[in-house]
Amino acid sequence: MTTHTEEIRIIESAAETSSHEPTLAEDLLLLLFQPDSGTIAGESTLFYVLGGAVLTDLALGGHVTTTTTRSGMVTVQVVDGRPPSDDILRSAWGSIGGAPHGVQSILAMIGPALRQPLLARLVARDHIREEHRRIMGLFSSTAHVAGSTGRREALLAGVRAALVDGAVSAPRIAALAALIWGSGSLPRFHRDIPWTTTVIDRAQTFARSSFGADATAEAVARTTNAIIAGTVSVAATAAARHH
Repeated sequence: MTTHTEEIRIIESAAETSSHEPTLAEDLLLLLFQPDSGTIAGESTLFYVLGGAVLTDLALGGHVTTTTTRSGMVTVQVVDGRPPSDDILRSAWGSIGGAPHGVQSILAMIGPALRQPLLARLVARDHIREEHRRIMGLFSSTAHVAGSTGRREALLAGVRAALVDGAVSAPRIAALAALIWGSGSLPRFHRDIPWTTTVIDRAQTFARSSFGADATAEAVARTTNAIIAGTVSVAATAAARHH
């Protein structure tokens, strides 16, 4: 039986030796995929989350540098002559361009185009499978189910070891834990990662060391607040019409 430590080593070793290893954003999307329902956790703010994962990947690979201004804003600038080899990361790197940009603006710039190609990669690698079904014999639909590779389980074991057991984690596992926290989706993993004070504290510690996770959390919170405010406004307007 493979232990949590062995699973983590497999993931980290593959990430270091294979240029075809999934990006951090792919692994994050795979973790956010919920096999029981076929849905993805945090879908409404997913582009911020995936954008944060791409930025984190670029930073871990030395493709961008970050600077904190006097006002506390984090800006990102590409490192000239160091384009990533991965197509998706290279596209994001090119979109950032030569001038420094605020993290929030970069998330909005690169995030919306990420979901489809990342999901396509997961399907191509059989981490997630597509099933084509017919409803009432008339309408066709596509459902997503768990693939056969076991990668999601291995990644989840690594994140659990970091958050629940306090295991020493490599940057990749720590970044995944931070980004899940930043996405606001950590409670969805309560069956595998108990929602405890210790887990929350460890997740926040990881997030504080990852500018991508911090930016993700801020963007998600702002968007969520806007959605809530809009919902309340609509509800209030509807209620007023009935009086």
